[in-house]
Amino acid sequence: MDYIQKLRSMVGKEKVIMVVSGAFIFDEANHVLMQKRSDNGQWGFPGGFMELGESLEDTAKREVLEETGIEMQELELFGIYSGPEYDKTFPNGDEAALVLVSFICKRYKGELVESNEESVQNAFFPLDELPVPIFDDHEMLVKDLLSKKQIPIVG
Repeated sequence: MDYIQKLRSMVGKEKVIMVVSGAFIFDEANHVLMQKRSDNGQWGFPGGFMELGESLEDTAKREVLEETGIEMQELELFGIYSGPEYDKTFPNGDEAALVLVSFICKRYKGELVESNEESVQNAFFPLDELPVPIFDDHEMLVKDLLSKKQIPIVG
């Protein structure tokens, strides 16, 4: 039983703090990797929930590898998002106060998996041609990424 299942077995649907970690991964053309999610058909960035014993970086690396086949080599902190505006009620009724941590990755290895159990499609996109619809929970990430005065240049 993973951490979230164990926690939910103790607290039911009550609101709990949950940490989510993910990354903006840029290729050599400075395009960003996006994932079309299998659970809702929306586009977002790879990432997921932290498990016990993981660091934020470990969580992002594990989730990105599981969802895309990409092994991130170097991570740079992009942003931390928390507060009531990030509270969420999942379709099954579970409530969470989310803490979202996003990294930037410009160096990685591995072959991009085009699709798998969690991803209908994985692909790189130019920042001015991001696919739609964007996953609701990631709209603020897109807004912040596009509003940065200096987008990270791979090289």
